[in-house]
Amino acid sequence: MRVNLTVVLRYTLIFFLTTAVSHIGAQDHHGDDAHATSSHGADNHGEEHATNACGGSSHHGGEFDAGATAFHHISDQNIYNIGWFHFPLPCIFYVPGEGLEMFSSGKFDADAHGNGSKAYNRYVLFGGQAKRITDPNFPKGLIGIGDDALWEESATVDGKKVDKVYLCYEGNRILCDPKSTLDFGLFGGGLTSFHDFSITKNVVSMFLIVGLLSLMFIAIAKAYKNRQGMAPSGIQGFIEPIFEFIQEDVSKPFLGDSWERFQPFLMSLFFFILGLNLFGQIPFLGGSNVTGNLSVTLVLAVLAFIMTTINGKKDYWGHVFNMPGVPWPIKYLVVTPVEIMGLFIKPLTLMLRLFGNMVAGHMVIVIFVGLIFIFGKNGANPAAAWGTSIGSVFLTLFMMAIELLVAFIQAFVFTILTASYIGAAIEVHDDH
Repeated sequence: MRVNLTVVLRYTLIFFLTTAVSHIGAQDHHGDDAHATSSHGADNHGEEHATNACGGSSHHGGEFDAGATAFHHISDQNIYNIGWFHFPLPCIFYVPGEGLEMFSSGKFDADAHGNGSKAYNRYVLFGGQAKRITDPNFPKGLIGIGDDALWEESATVDGKKVDKVYLCYEGNRILCDPKSTLDFGLFGGGLTSFHDFSITKNVVSMFLIVGLLSLMFIAIAKAYKNRQGMAPSGIQGFIEPIFEFIQEDVSKPFLGDSWERFQPFLMSLFFFILGLNLFGQIPFLGGSNVTGNLSVTLVLAVLAFIMTTINGKKDYWGHVFNMPGVPWPIKYLVVTPVEIMGLFIKPLTLMLRLFGNMVAGHMVIVIFVGLIFIFGKNGANPAAAWGTSIGSVFLTLFMMAIELLVAFIQAFVFTILTASYIGAAIEVHDDH
């Protein structure tokens, strides 16, 4: 089969450009927005900033922040982006003492940056994420707040640097609460004034992947039924080698005679993670990074932990609480505590490994593309921007190729480690 190198390079560059636009796209609006604001009397101290009546510097203008852009790209949001367009999603908020509230995120009238120009029932949208206005005197209902009323500032709380969002309304500076997160303060989160149970961008992506995988496997099952004894074709021919690889090289070696019992669970894990990993690399389709979200990887790790724990046999628990041949002081003071810790460390490593690898890849791609804006000073130095774009193109293409490989590797690693944990739990040992 002959390959036209020109065609390959052409489509590779097109793919890069669409990915770059989907990752950074809105950044080129900053200068225009800031200029328009400064022409109406805002201060301009060498850089273009939109400053509101409370002295807060809005999201428009200023130097390009690659780190902030990368974190924004991987964050879960209350809107779903396709290219330059965003679609509202159902917001489901619970406030202790006030009850449950449901409405569409379209009420916020968000711009291309995911920042709302309207507040609704004391909620606002900043960076695509819902925040709650802490002032109990702020009016309820649909309230216009303007385009530059929300901004973010860094503050130090208990020795930790945290970012806080503020609203400028009628000359008053009002703090806005983020949603509650159960990170025990490790990442600057914790319990706040409201809990968010919304259908977010990541949830929509998971629904899409589950639907697509279901349709695909139903079609493959029908093909096996209608083409008995015939060679696989189409998507059937692509999936069958993958399925047999997991079966022969993961399930059977680690699970022995019990492999059929756990095969559906392992295959579900593998294809669900792989589908999400690959979907997150498609330009313009939301830019979701589902497996780069700790909540998602935590649930997957908990499922693996439950499957391992409920299927643990006598020998497995005996090695945890009653290691044979070990003197009792060492057994109960050293070995048993370590083994108990190991029960929880295993799923913890599953969670962090998948999360870390997927987050790192997405952030590096965004930062490589962001080099164009950093060296080009947001268009102030076009020559530097064009020069940097050459290296940025090749670095980004290389990283995207690595990400494609990592998508398969991480799905496989999560599956094979889960199989090994379950296999150790169900294994029957000979007498020592």
